[in-house]
Amino acid sequence: VYVAADNVYLGCLIIADEVKPDAAETMAALKSSGVKRTVMLTGDNPSAAKTVADQIGIDEVQAGLLPNDKVDAVEKLMQEKQGSLVFVGDGINDAPVLARADVGIAMGALGSDAAIEAADIVLMDDKPSKLATAIRISRRTLRIVHQNIIFAIAVKLIVLILSALGIADMWAAVFADVGVSILAILNAMRVLYGKGSSIS
Repeated sequence: VYVAADNVYLGCLIIADEVKPDAAETMAALKSSGVKRTVMLTGDNPSAAKTVADQIGIDEVQAGLLPNDKVDAVEKLMQEKQGSLVFVGDGINDAPVLARADVGIAMGALGSDAAIEAADIVLMDDKPSKLATAIRISRRTLRIVHQNIIFAIAVKLIVLILSALGIADMWAAVFADVGVSILAILNAMRVLYGKGSSIS
């Protein structure tokens, strides 16, 4: 923005998007966790968007998009994807895209109500680092769920076989069932106390 007074040029003001301090670190963490492709979809100026993307390490940029253009871009990415497509946004214009993606994540509880309602996950603040933490927690949770399922099935099969052979009686089956439930609960509690278990 050029500034003048009484037809005398005084200088210019440069207006630019402020990059979050932990944005570049977050992108590096996402890529190291297995995220293969990152794409910025924005209605901002292409030059400004490219500058920000280069600063924080985003792979591709699609700028100057209207809300409908974002939906079309996500539809195209859905056809090309080799895994789940996650969209992160906080504006009212992001609501249709959040709803269309495999996983929609709204950044910040103070974001638009439409975006929060359309999202599958809502992060309570707008720190990008919380995104990597949320993915880490979700993967840890899935691992524990799989462990519990495998453990429960294995114990029940063993008890079933022993019962068929006349080795285990009804009380052994009851104790095994209760024991499996207690151990599964204790194992699930590791999600609460493991490293990086909180994103608040």
